[in-house]
Amino acid sequence: MSVSKKSILMLGGSRQQVVAIEKAKELGFRTVLCDYLPDNPGQYVADTFYQASTTDRELMLKIAHKEDVSGVLAYSSDPASPTAGYVAEAMGLPTNPLKAIVTMSEKHLFRAFLKKAGLPCPQTASFSRNATVEEVSHLVEGFRFPIVVKPTDSSGSKGVSVLTDLSELSRAIDHARDFSRNGTLICEEYIRKTFPYVIGGDIFVVDGKVHFWGLMSCLRDEGLGGLVPVGKKIPSGLSADDNSAVKDVLQRLVTALGVRFGELNVEVILGEDGVPYVLELGSRAGGNMIPVQLSDASGIDLVGANVLCAMGENPGDISWDSSVCEGAYATYVLHSNVDGVFRGIANSGAIRPHMYRSVIYKQPGEPVEAFDGANKALGIEFLRFDREAEMNGFLSSIGNHIWAEME
Repeated sequence: MSVSKKSILMLGGSRQQVVAIEKAKELGFRTVLCDYLPDNPGQYVADTFYQASTTDRELMLKIAHKEDVSGVLAYSSDPASPTAGYVAEAMGLPTNPLKAIVTMSEKHLFRAFLKKAGLPCPQTASFSRNATVEEVSHLVEGFRFPIVVKPTDSSGSKGVSVLTDLSELSRAIDHARDFSRNGTLICEEYIRKTFPYVIGGDIFVVDGKVHFWGLMSCLRDEGLGGLVPVGKKIPSGLSADDNSAVKDVLQRLVTALGVRFGELNVEVILGEDGVPYVLELGSRAGGNMIPVQLSDASGIDLVGANVLCAMGENPGDISWDSSVCEGAYATYVLHSNVDGVFRGIANSGAIRPHMYRSVIYKQPGEPVEAFDGANKALGIEFLRFDREAEMNGFLSSIGNHIWAEME
């Protein structure tokens, strides 16, 4: 364990990011936090706090110089990841190539990179947020339906629509615009799955090689079109051959991008003929506390490994593969399907012995909005089971076992 008092710049202080600030302090580092939200909880944990936008690269660089930091970490933050790479690269601090980080952060650049690298990629067309419906209709001529319309710089399925024809194209473009920061949107062919789940989770790279394989199956809310994540489970349920194919394409992608180290969030679909399509490779740890659950299942401190790598220190042996996980684990994103006032979280009793950690974001009496994405989650419930079949039985009707009580 480090006992130095070197400083680390932490970009983001949300509830999900507090664990990284706490871990950095536990490892003996002085924490400098930047977050533009005045009510972020991280400010009460960090040693020094600046209320400032983590997407303002020059301001972050100025603060990093002022605080004489030795590392930069955008833990579980898509918007801040390019900023972290920019600041670290400018100061000669540990980082992956900024070009690779930007490529992973914007879907149109990522799709173009996949094609250039000869990796599986759906037919895709990108366009400006100001494009007309007629212009976009022309771009997708020859596409096989369904098609997906989405922003190129969002996460958590925000702004995503699946269309079976062009009748809803105008609405889908408007929806994508609402969640776009960079003004570039994308249309692509929908990939027909041969495995029932999207494969998500995180991998961890050391010296250019993936050592930690935290592949999980993504749970989606079918009531919201099957697009919004409501949890993860491990083991993933992949066959040995499919697991190997997914690992192969991810390692090839990591090598092609020149990623040297760190935790990456993945999203892969097994398409027709079992071909793995990498939809996302996020240049940061996953949201909804994925690293925490993977640490529980593996016994490896992923949050600490993120901090140590950002500071240029050796994270130690982090070799693990979720396909050989002992027992079964799941997370469930706590949420409400209606607006109202939060009273608390209730459960069926039968599932209570499997609930081993609850992280609640809301206090009783606080207003709640109907769930349509991670920003409206009420918290995360962590579940552990002895057998995968038992876990799957509970997850098949999870809403009957854990629910939000509302006024």
